[in-house]
Amino acid sequence: MKVGIVGLGLIGGSAAKAYKAQGEGYTVYGYNRNQVINEYAKLSGVIDEYLTDDNIGECDLLILAVYPDAAIEFLKNKSAIISKNTIVIDFCGTKKKICEAGFELAEKYGYTFVGGHPMAGTQYSGLKYSKKDLFKGASMIIVPPTRNDISLLAKVKEYLEPLGFGRFNITSAEFHDSEIAFTSQLAHIVSNAYVKSPAAQTHKGYSAGSYRDLTRVAWLNETMWTQLFTENKEYLLKELSLLIDSLNEYKDALENDDADKLKELLKEGRECKERADG
Repeated sequence: MKVGIVGLGLIGGSAAKAYKAQGEGYTVYGYNRNQVINEYAKLSGVIDEYLTDDNIGECDLLILAVYPDAAIEFLKNKSAIISKNTIVIDFCGTKKKICEAGFELAEKYGYTFVGGHPMAGTQYSGLKYSKKDLFKGASMIIVPPTRNDISLLAKVKEYLEPLGFGRFNITSAEFHDSEIAFTSQLAHIVSNAYVKSPAAQTHKGYSAGSYRDLTRVAWLNETMWTQLFTENKEYLLKELSLLIDSLNEYKDALENDDADKLKELLKEGRECKERADG
């Protein structure tokens, strides 16, 4: 099996390492816009060869592990030389924009495009933080061109098996983006805003697990997340508004010394968490 990977950062690099860890039977072609990263990836054995116009047509699977706009630009430039036998799957953090472009270009040029989003990562970015087991046990979200193509879904699962995903969720681009606005994007904004308090600079010795858990993703890639937030602003603004309204209820209860209201709000939150966790 020949796998092409566009983007050799945390996600693309981890995918490359996972395929290479399988040993013989897998050839990994890789491309990164930074030539230094390309050279390091090849010298260190993360990839077998550079992904080029000459070998892209050999790929059984082509993974786009770059920002959505870069993924779309790559497909616009390379679709004419992608084999009709290739499955192209993106690993972008939002789905609507890339899937619209990917499905349209795939239909025009004859290959197969599938939207994807691995629910795995760390607060760090770059090839040096990548690891072969990053995706082990994680959920993989799949946005297929049609929901009832069982043979395609089976092939996608087969091709991605070396990454070690624990489950696959099949959905639409719209539902994916609405859920991600809440589970991921809102969490990054809250974490990033939370550490702007002056108390964050003096907290050492006064914090435990709650501070660590809430602030982990404040350490983010602002370039990537700006693009993802902007692209998904409709759903993200909805979640932000709901959160701000809810926070104002707590604020009002405290300002008014309304202990009963505060207790009620806290009880509601606990019960919501219990229901969400099943």
